[in-house]
Amino acid sequence: MTSRTTADPRTPADRTPAEEYDRARLHFDSKAYSDAARILQPLVAAEPGQLAARMLLARSYYHSAQLERAAAELREVLAQDPAESYAHLMLGRTLERQGRGEEARPHLRLAAAMNDAFA
Repeated sequence: MTSRTTADPRTPADRTPAEEYDRARLHFDSKAYSDAARILQPLVAAEPGQLAARMLLARSYYHSAQLERAAAELREVLAQDPAESYAHLMLGRTLERQGRGEEARPHLRLAAAMNDAFA
């Protein structure tokens, strides 16, 4: 017997933040990056210290070519956690995509120094 998945009839206000995050993650995993970002924006606004949601938002922006927004979110992550090596890596790559290699270089070096896997 096959089961059919139906759309969740609840509004975002009816869902918990965890449910919304999971929903955004599903959109991200299916490469619907703009939809994931749309779901994550209010979550990050409501919980600015929640770095997992902010990182997923930054990644969603990056993959949907919203590079200025991605860079802003990554800078905010780094302001809260300067040792977040993946944020340094992503910020470096985001800046590179914008043709800002000189600005990217220190972030890429830091990421490599923090984690040999990024080198």
